Amino acid sequence: MTALAPTGAREQRRPADTRPRRRPATRLSPLLVAFVLVPFVVETIWVFWPALQGFYFSVTRWDGMTPPQFIGLANFREMVGDQVFRGALRNTVIWLVLFGGLSVLGGFGMALLLQRERRGIGFYRAALFTPVVFSLVVTALVWRVFYQPDGIADQILRAVGLEQLVRPWLADPQTALYAVILPALWRQIGYIMVLYLAGLKAIDPTLHEAARTDGANNWQRLWYVTVPQLRGVNAVVLSIIVIDSLRSFDIVWALTKGGPYHSSELLSTYMYSTAFQSLRLGYGSAIAVVIFILALAVILGYLVRAFREDNA
Repeated sequence: MTALAPTGAREQRRPADTRPRRRPATRLSPLLVAFVLVPFVVETIWVFWPALQGFYFSVTRWDGMTPPQFIGLANFREMVGDQVFRGALRNTVIWLVLFGGLSVLGGFGMALLLQRERRGIGFYRAALFTPVVFSLVVTALVWRVFYQPDGIADQILRAVGLEQLVRPWLADPQTALYAVILPALWRQIGYIMVLYLAGLKAIDPTLHEAARTDGANNWQRLWYVTVPQLRGVNAVVLSIIVIDSLRSFDIVWALTKGGPYHSSELLSTYMYSTAFQSLRLGYGSAIAVVIFILALAVILGYLVRAFREDNA
């Protein structure tokens, strides 16, 4: 009878296997190592570690050849009475407001005009984005030709009857800073336009249809539908604008080197000239710390305000 018992019954009478099962060994994906861990290690060596060293050097007196000498907050106290530093700080704030504000307005305006697909729209988008692919040094060389005596700027003013406005744009302390902002804007607006174009494409068109059905005009749909839907893009744009404004160096150095008479001096150019021309690397590191604090304060201030509005 036992031999004739069904196979299923015999399997039911088998004792349960109580031995602990081994979990399969966790293996790191080669792609994870290649695209995450390796860049993180490189970033740590080339960015994070030098940044931490910069904080240390900011409280030292160091010429790059002799050992650093710890002096506490003396470099930061010196900034209070440094006229060049205060002028560079003022110019940096002006640069941040004008460069940042006009970049956002220009990029957002171009994105609104070019968001709809129509014939030839790709050409205009490419034309506005083309300056972004140029390096800042190349951009500066192009605009140096534009600003030179009897250059394109002077010829345009004479052609429209405004010859009284002709001046040495890069050599005049009253116009040097604003003359440098223009080529920076020429390059930045296309970049901001692309970011806003991506944000506009992600907006659900049914929201605009519902607002149009409720009788909202174009301005109301822009202010109450489009702008609130771009909060995420605005955070990215603000971060880019603040970082680019505070680290703007190439185009200013190529056009004016911070002159004449420090009239176009920014914190970035003053940091460079102090550290690598005057060989005061400790004081230059302290200026770099101030730049970092300014960027962090502006970005965190916006993010905190946006977070409170979302939770309100």
